[in-house]
Amino acid sequence: MLKITLKNSVIGYNKRQRATVKALGLGKVGSSVVQSDNDCVKGMINKVGHLLEVEELSDPVEVK
Repeated sequence: MLKITLKNSVIGYNKRQRATVKALGLGKVGSSVVQSDNDCVKGMINKVGHLLEVEELSDPVEVK
């Protein structure tokens, strides 16, 4: 599992990068989501990695 946090604003970046951030489930700066560790998510992180902070979680967390 990966904890993904939006660290920088998407203002000034193109539509595709904004859409990628939104598809990851992130909205405002400082918002975080927990995503599964798969190839699709890793590809999205590669595209907008300069805007994100990614942290690997050791054990699955229950999301309510």
